[in-house]
Amino acid sequence: MSLCTSLLLALCGSIPATGDQTTVVVVTGAAGTNEYAKQFQQWAQRWQAAAEQGDARFTHIGGKTEEGQQDREKLREIIAKESQYTEGDFWLILIGHGTFDGRTAKMNLRGPDVTAAECQTWLAGMTRPTVVINCASSSSPFINALSGEGRVIVTATKSGSEQNFARFGDAISQAITDPKADLDKDGQISLMEAYLTSARQTEAFYKQQGRLATEHALLDDNGDGLGTPAGWFRGLRATEKPQSVKAVDGRRAQQFHLVRSDEERQIPPELRQLRDELELQVFTLRDEKEKLAAEEYDRRLEALLLDLAKLYEQIETPSE
Repeated sequence: MSLCTSLLLALCGSIPATGDQTTVVVVTGAAGTNEYAKQFQQWAQRWQAAAEQGDARFTHIGGKTEEGQQDREKLREIIAKESQYTEGDFWLILIGHGTFDGRTAKMNLRGPDVTAAECQTWLAGMTRPTVVINCASSSSPFINALSGEGRVIVTATKSGSEQNFARFGDAISQAITDPKADLDKDGQISLMEAYLTSARQTEAFYKQQGRLATEHALLDDNGDGLGTPAGWFRGLRATEKPQSVKAVDGRRAQQFHLVRSDEERQIPPELRQLRDELELQVFTLRDEKEKLAAEEYDRRLEALLLDLAKLYEQIETPSE
C-alpha cells in the first residue's frame, strides 16, 4: 500500500465530512462617477449570483451608501472573521480603481484606501485556499505582495503603471459562470478557465476598437510572485515560463471552482483535497521528466495514477 493510499484511508476514517462552504467577499471601491458606479455594481451583482449558484457565503462591501462608512476597516474585520474558519475556499474580489506611486499600490475605497501590504498583513492568518482577484487599474503589485502557497492571485494589469480604467473585471464577472468558458468541457468553469477567457476577451476589445491596450492581466498560483499572462497558454497548458521558475502557473487555479458541477459536489471535501494534491504531484513529476531516467519516471507516474484510480473508485463507491 502506497503512502498516498494510506493517507486516503486515514483521512476517510478520521475527518468528518462537515462540508467546506466557500466564502466570496466582493469589495466595490470608490467609483468616482455614476457611469463607473453602475458598471461596478453590475459586476458585483454577477459575482453575487455566481456565489448563490455555488452555495457560497457572500458579503458585499461598498454596495450601499452608508453615512460615515469606512470600508477599509470593514474589510479588515471580515477577513479576520473568515480567517477563523479552516475549511472552504476564500475568494476576495476587488472591483474599482487603483493607484501606484512607484512604491505603494492601493485599491481606492470609500474612506481610507487599502494597500497591497495591508491586504497581505490581514491575510497572513488565512489558512484556507485563497483567491484574490484585483480587477482595478495599477493592480499588478498585489501579486508581489500576496503571492504564496495555497493562493491564486489574479490582477487586471501587468504593472503598477497601467493606470487607466480596467475592463478586465467586466469580463471575468461574466466568465466565471459562462458555459463558453468551460474550455475542458467538464461541466464547470475553473478559475483558470475564467482567467484565460476574460483576459482574451479584454485583449480582443482593444483590438476591435483599434486602441492601444492599457491593461494586461496576470495570474500567479505557484507562489513566486511573478504572474503569467494568458498569452503564454495554449488551451490550459502553459507553453512558456521564465527560466528561473521551477513550476509554471495555472495548475492550482484549475482546481478552484466557484460553481461546481453536480458530480464535483458529490465528492467529500477531504477526498477532493487529496485528489487535488495527487494531481499536482503528477504535474510536478511531468516537469521533472527530462531529469529522470525513463524507468524511474514511469515507475513514479504509475504509482500516482494508481493512487488516483483508487481514489476515484472510493468516490464512485462510497462506504455505507
